[in-house]
Amino acid sequence: MGETTKLSVEKALNRLRKADASPKSKAARRDEEMNALDEETKRMRAQRLRLERRPKPPSS
Repeated sequence: MGETTKLSVEKALNRLRKADASPKSKAARRDEEMNALDEETKRMRAQRLRLERRPKPPSS
């Protein structure tokens, strides 16, 4: 029989954790990015509306 290589406990746990952590699909990442951009757009619109409502200082 061939020799079996032994892993340290830490390496074995890391391999198990890596296998459990399923990578996100491209679509899921894209959805997250789109949601973040939508939130940023909403924030910027609200800020613009607040700025437009402020009375402008009289010009001299």
